[in-house]
Amino acid sequence: MPGGVTGYAAINSRVRAMYSGLLTAHDWVRLCETVDLGSLVEALKSTVYNPYVANLEDRNLTPRRAVYNTKRHLADVYTQVIRAVPAEVRALVTQLYRRYEVDNLKAVLRGIVAGAAWDPIRFVLFPYGPITVLPAQAMVESGNVTTAVELLRGTPYFDTLSYAMSRYTSEQSLFPLEVALDLAYWRELRHELAQLNGDDRTQALKIVGTLMDMTNLMWAIRYRVYHHLSEEEIINYTLPFGYHIRDESIRAIAAGADIAQVVERTYPDLHDVDVLLHEPHSGLPVLELQLQRHVAEACRAAFSGYPFHVGIPLAFLLLNEHEIQDLTVLVEAKSAHMQQEEYQSHLLTGCTPG
Repeated sequence: MPGGVTGYAAINSRVRAMYSGLLTAHDWVRLCETVDLGSLVEALKSTVYNPYVANLEDRNLTPRRAVYNTKRHLADVYTQVIRAVPAEVRALVTQLYRRYEVDNLKAVLRGIVAGAAWDPIRFVLFPYGPITVLPAQAMVESGNVTTAVELLRGTPYFDTLSYAMSRYTSEQSLFPLEVALDLAYWRELRHELAQLNGDDRTQALKIVGTLMDMTNLMWAIRYRVYHHLSEEEIINYTLPFGYHIRDESIRAIAAGADIAQVVERTYPDLHDVDVLLHEPHSGLPVLELQLQRHVAEACRAAFSGYPFHVGIPLAFLLLNEHEIQDLTVLVEAKSAHMQQEEYQSHLLTGCTPG
């Protein structure tokens, strides 16, 4: 039988070893107590991030460079896990990782439209590594969106962008290109989920399905609250499938239903959603953070019970992503000399022990 004890024995040991390297509550308290970016980087040198920040000194230490270097750790972790998982789940884990390649592609297109040079853009991109199919530098240096898309011929992104180029040309907006990339990405991820069987499929759905729900729900809410899109547009720009968030919930939001009621039906432990929606520019990031905590709970739950399935590596990868997200907040906060009470609410992990 594919996977099972034999297929997951080695990767389980490796992932659990890496899992033990995630920052502890004590680490977070120590990092939050640092006074500036330099002392934060110094504190990271006693963690698994040391190889990635050891060469950062005053002369080359910027918030952008610090974030980029911590993300190199996540890139290495993904690469190790992809190589080690059983062959039958490798396509799913690889597709999960491609979210960062899609984000890089969107950043490259934005850079082209803004007329930016390659050097300012390169450290904004996720350090995806040599397996990327994006000719990012050549795309930026082309200086033209149409030419840049043509450079993607032969990659998984060319057809998707080609179909959306007519709208870009007529509207001179990257929005249709970015929406097309996002929808194509999640459809392919769902396709890879559907290829799994048994415990792999069940556990992957718990992890990836929860992430998919959060993403789709926040799309629908933002399209309606921020962008004031029509019902038809919201339906067209969201996913018609999910794990707990069903198509009818997305359609209800698109049709003008009470968003708080829709959210609280699926997430009954969330309260005061209507209060958050009253001030969407400050409230929606808080709502998204609460939904991310649901993803984190699903990830931590994967480490209990029967261990020989793809849920373990998937859960570890997403927990590592959350760690990087919090480190990014800390880098920006310490660079701006913010007090802890100013940034605490933006952290998934928090800075208090326990």
